[in-house]
Amino acid sequence: MTPARITLFICGLLVSTPALSSPLEMADDGKFRMTIPARSSEYAVLYRSNDLVTWCPVGMEQGEAFSPWRTLEDSILPKTKGFYKVEHYPISAPNDSDGDGYNDLQEQFAGAWLNPAASFAFESGASAILNLATYDRLSKRDNFPGATNVKEVKFLITDVTGNPKLHFMNVDKHQFHYDFARSVLGMHAENNYLVGLRDFNNETYFTNARRNMAGSLVSHENYIGPNGERGIYTMEFWPTDPVSFEHIQTAYEMVAANAPFIDRLVYHAPSETQRQVVIDHQQDFDQSFIHLIETEDLFSNVEYSPMNQEESFGRLVLADGASTISARDIVIFKNLPNDLTYVSGIITEVPQTPLSHVNLKARQNNTPNAFIANAGTHPDIAAFIGENIFYAVRPEGFEIRLATQQEVDDYFEGIRPTETSFPESDLTIQEVLPLSEIPFSNTTAFGGKTTNVAELGRMFPSNVPSGFGVPFYFYDEFMKHNGFHAEAAAMMADEDFKSDPEIRRERLKDFRSRIKKNSSMPGWMLDAFTTLQASFPSQVTPRLRSSANAEDSTEFNGAGLYDSYTHKEDEGHITKSVEQVWASLWNYRAWEEREFYRIDHLAAKMGILVHPNFKNEQANGVAVARNIFDPNWEGYYINVQAGEDLVTNPDAESIPEEMLVASLATSEYEIQYIRSSNQVPAGERILTREQVLDLVSKMRTLNTRFDLLYPGFDPDFAMEIEFKITESGKLVIKQARPWVD
Repeated sequence: MTPARITLFICGLLVSTPALSSPLEMADDGKFRMTIPARSSEYAVLYRSNDLVTWCPVGMEQGEAFSPWRTLEDSILPKTKGFYKVEHYPISAPNDSDGDGYNDLQEQFAGAWLNPAASFAFESGASAILNLATYDRLSKRDNFPGATNVKEVKFLITDVTGNPKLHFMNVDKHQFHYDFARSVLGMHAENNYLVGLRDFNNETYFTNARRNMAGSLVSHENYIGPNGERGIYTMEFWPTDPVSFEHIQTAYEMVAANAPFIDRLVYHAPSETQRQVVIDHQQDFDQSFIHLIETEDLFSNVEYSPMNQEESFGRLVLADGASTISARDIVIFKNLPNDLTYVSGIITEVPQTPLSHVNLKARQNNTPNAFIANAGTHPDIAAFIGENIFYAVRPEGFEIRLATQQEVDDYFEGIRPTETSFPESDLTIQEVLPLSEIPFSNTTAFGGKTTNVAELGRMFPSNVPSGFGVPFYFYDEFMKHNGFHAEAAAMMADEDFKSDPEIRRERLKDFRSRIKKNSSMPGWMLDAFTTLQASFPSQVTPRLRSSANAEDSTEFNGAGLYDSYTHKEDEGHITKSVEQVWASLWNYRAWEEREFYRIDHLAAKMGILVHPNFKNEQANGVAVARNIFDPNWEGYYINVQAGEDLVTNPDAESIPEEMLVASLATSEYEIQYIRSSNQVPAGERILTREQVLDLVSKMRTLNTRFDLLYPGFDPDFAMEIEFKITESGKLVIKQARPWVD
């Protein structure tokens, strides 16, 4: 239709407010808007163009009924360059600005601008989201790779090649797009459920000849923009769905127009499949009004990450390296600690990954854990340092308040086990054995770390180090030979030791020193270790790793409690490193954790896994054979870092490469990179796709195997592994243990 008249024509760069004598201005939300006189017989439409040829309607006048002014606003933030014009139409003969068969006033009356979707039941969703309250009503918290418990509203666009119709779904009522399409829109209702599902999927995913688009509108409340603005909304699609540029543009414009309360809307391509679409059509995206955000920017620009969403009571302390931390402390760490005892709560001032030892311990112990930038000086935290507090980690933020001593006492009384447990130890195996001769059933004689690596070696002989296992019997005989069991019992019975953490730390330190420096071994034991040392060629240094009966189990992870050592050429007899590993059973952090769980300390035994040490490794990593963001889909979560900077206990400011590899309704695994390593040049990956898929293949095999070995059927069972890429580029799996979640 020809407009009644063009009353205003404005052009200018979108990067700044045009220096023209016009009503066009930049609003507080950063979008362009203009205020024009109201006319009783006409209405106005705002159009945008980047070439003065193709014009897209982006705003329709709005305002109070009796106001002499009306406001027009673009639904999208400015980008690159563009032009605007305003056209007026008679109310008696309204225009169809978007050519969808519905005139502008019909769409405005329906509350869905540029959206010809028919109205449907309010409890099922909405054709427009005009405010945050409506978004919250329709949303549900869910996990996305890199973002846990973020709010999501799903949307379905039908008839994408004809007259696209946008529907926002109530996710609590309709979890899946197909269920909404079938029950609310009546799509494929004439067929049985599974036939309809097949047909819907064929029309909606993995093809550019599609009839529908299924996506999500995700709120990232903790995102901090470059100018300090908080919060951003991402438009996303199923990761393996190669949605075309044209369809992304259609969806982006429709979502922006029908969710005008959103200040910052961006398109996020989370997977390699979708990243490739962006790369292939970069020029189209650059010339469009679609705002993009890289995964790296989305997940690194946060000031708060809820790592483990729990709540607790305790004394808030700022770790300074000098003070002793106890089980009743909620601790603020400036860096990720390498030495962490049981604590009541964790706050770090540097980001974590889900597989860091800090977070593994938090998940095992149901301990609240969060990254909070500048926590030590945070106005909502600093005032409580030294006080008893209540601490909760929630998706939208943390809560800290003062607590009474009674609340703290009641909390700890309620969470500690009521009875003492005695980890099993089989002392009948009395010799050092090659890993190839140690079956999984000997876990109670050698420890889970040793028997798990032995089992891995049978599955992947060329990818697992060969070596030896030192059984618990050796540790037990050494302790008896030196009278250390009796000494430990007397130490632990002392009232000062029991009541004062600082005294406890010092006495445990002295006890470890006696084990390492004031001890001897029976002759037969010394001969056995001499033989063990001689089995390694002179140019190979042995690595001695803790393998206790109080770690690496389905109930008790024990990550980071004990110490491992590489026996260097100039250190003499291997017994020096043996005694260091044995002494680590009495680390302060290990004692505190066992004490909290009422694990009998004298029943705890230390075995040792011995294998060749690797030098100059290209990379090291940790992975779990589970999709930790959505367990409904097979997946493998991987952290990897260049060189020898450990992922589990990284150096300060070291950020590993973080990814999810998942099978998402296609025959190939999809890689979703969450973060890039800051130890390699920008744009580079540590692992090649071939290395990633090789790792995933082996994880799938070992997870199946260990699921049979560990007692009890658990559909959520998963193994966590530590791996490395050697100097020659070979994958080596050096550890496997049950994932404690």
